[in-house]
Amino acid sequence: MTIKDIARQCSVSVSTVSRVLNDRPDVSDDVRRKVLSAIKASNYIPNNSARDLVRTKSDAIGLIVRGVSNPFYTDIIRTIESTITDAGFTMVMQQIGACDDEVKCGAVMEREKRLRGIIFLGGRFDYTPADLALLNVPFVCCSYSNRYGTLTEGEYSSVSIADGDTAQQAVEELYRHGHRRIAALISRPDDQSISQLRYEGYVQALEGHGIPVEPELVISAGGFGVKDAYDAVKASLEAGTDFTALFAIADSMAIGAMRALRDAGRRIPEDCSVIAIDGLELSAYIEPPLTTLCQPMDEMGRRSAEILLDMVQRKGSHACELLPTTLRRGGSVVALQ
Repeated sequence: MTIKDIARQCSVSVSTVSRVLNDRPDVSDDVRRKVLSAIKASNYIPNNSARDLVRTKSDAIGLIVRGVSNPFYTDIIRTIESTITDAGFTMVMQQIGACDDEVKCGAVMEREKRLRGIIFLGGRFDYTPADLALLNVPFVCCSYSNRYGTLTEGEYSSVSIADGDTAQQAVEELYRHGHRRIAALISRPDDQSISQLRYEGYVQALEGHGIPVEPELVISAGGFGVKDAYDAVKASLEAGTDFTALFAIADSMAIGAMRALRDAGRRIPEDCSVIAIDGLELSAYIEPPLTTLCQPMDEMGRRSAEILLDMVQRKGSHACELLPTTLRRGGSVVALQ
């Protein structure tokens, strides 16, 4: 789809479409709505960087980071950049909001920056072939997979952990310490993201021990932020929900939960044990230090970059890798007396 196709479809001139794309005021509201609707329906990607077209070859690798405030990404970004730079390429990074479409952003960035490949750090779990038709370069999903999409493993690359299995390990750790009333702090149970995968692991762990899932013990924060977690746990405690342990799907959420527990007069771990997944450096220095299953952030970044570079240099093809986590025992889990 080109700008000429959009103009033909809307029965307007190419210059009119161009004025709409550049948000010029000299276009009627009806025409503007018609053109924008056609652009959205056709997935047309404008090229706003014509000067880059004169370049015969690019050494740029794109990194698109979804969720600009996620502290989990810091070490991964550093390792990706060093791996790309050591291979003689240049990294071009763009941060997008948690609700933005990383594939469409990647398609725009690919054309404007003449990218050789793209690493998506954080993204949707439900890609389809139609989504990826927008991209003309190799790509790797870093920290997530395509669990809920319709792609086969030979159609995409990913480097992540086994989220469901890791959640099961976390809940098993609490079970081994005698806990049976185990709450789960998630974003939502059905959002087709790591939240759903880790919630499913929580459910499987409980069911494996014959423990029914109690709805009041599933605390949905609606997001992954510290404040989201704090508010959700605070509301749950005020409603009288009783549990001896809490599994948080992310370290940042566990930190918010621990503050809510303390504000409610609950001691950690004496009154409530807490475990999470991620392994943020910060969570080792809170009081008490958080017990968590650490993701191999450096290896995740390195392997994502290596897989992409192999494809860019035609040395390899798509690969999907699951990396192991390691349990870091802090002071936030204790055995029931």
